[in-house]
This record gives sequence, structure tokens and C-alpha cells, in this order.
Amino acid sequence: MSENATYEKPIPVIDPGTKPFWDATREHRLSIPRCRSCGKHHFYPRELCPHCHSADLEWTDVSGKGEIYSYTIARKPAGPVFAADVPYVIAMIALDEGPRMLTNIVTADVEDVRIGDRVTVHFDDVTPEITLPKFTLDKA
Repeated sequence: MSENATYEKPIPVIDPGTKPFWDATREHRLSIPRCRSCGKHHFYPRELCPHCHSADLEWTDVSGKGEIYSYTIARKPAGPVFAADVPYVIAMIALDEGPRMLTNIVTADVEDVRIGDRVTVHFDDVTPEITLPKFTLDKA
């Protein structure tokens, strides 16, 4: 993104609990919390493991690979700033490491998307501070 361009869509608010996630995406890495007590990853970031309620968490880089668990095609924009994007795919991705993540699928043809399709993370640098993780289809 050029320094003079402005990003008009909503951007996430970075707080202390999510800062490691956003720092990693800015470096084009997908990093999510993992519980040292039970060994399970989780997403969205929170202070306690949703599996065992331990506070012994660490941030770990994950593969950025997964499959489409569910999706919808937005054919009407979620506001004026999204008008140029329609149609677009909003999807729930089941990461290979376990957690599910809400995101967008970047594709030239929204009709190509199917539940169960394999996907890989794609990083969209929208501002100097914010990089959004989106996903692309792994179709051959």
C-alpha cells in the first residue's frame, strides 16, 4: 500500500491482548495463542485457555493452512465502503492446528468456493500498522 493511500474500511483496534497477533500479521506470520497446560491452540486471543481455563499461554506461529468450515457470499455490501468488493466471500476457516477463524477468501470467482476446500493464509497490508489475514483457495 502506498504511503499516500487511505484505507476507508473499518480496521481492528489493537489492545494488549491482541497486539502479538497484529504484530505477527504485519510480519506476514500467523501467530495464535497455545496453552502450555493442555497444548491446544485457540482463537480469538483471550487471557484464559477456553479448553482447560489455564492462564499459562504462549503465542506460536501456525501453518496458515486449513479448510473452509462454512462461508457465505456477500452480494450486497456491508456498507458503502464495501460496495466495490461485492460479491465477496466471508468464511470460517478451520485451521489445521484446531481453532476456527473468521476471515475473507480472496478469489477471482466466488462461485468456486466450497465447504471443505483447502486454503492458505494471504496477508493484506492495508495500512502501515495493520495487515489483515485473508485466505486463498489451494485448488490446482
